[in-house]
Amino acid sequence: MTIFVDGKPIPADESLTVAAALLNAGVTRFRSSGGGEPRGPLCAMGICFECRVTVDGTAHRRACMVFCREEMRVETSG
Repeated sequence: MTIFVDGKPIPADESLTVAAALLNAGVTRFRSSGGGEPRGPLCAMGICFECRVTVDGTAHRRACMVFCREEMRVETSG
């Protein structure tokens, strides 16, 4: 299946979290800190909140906790 990250199609599978799909596609910047530093997955189990992205218009979703769905729209800061 395909999900869209910042408007670009990337391959995914429903067994993957959004974080895994993004990392598989080479996306490492999921958001920016207040100072502008790139942020991405750290703990991969929903504790650190570093992997927050916007999913289908809902901000601050933890990419490591959301599973991919066909034609999902994901927005990162980078």
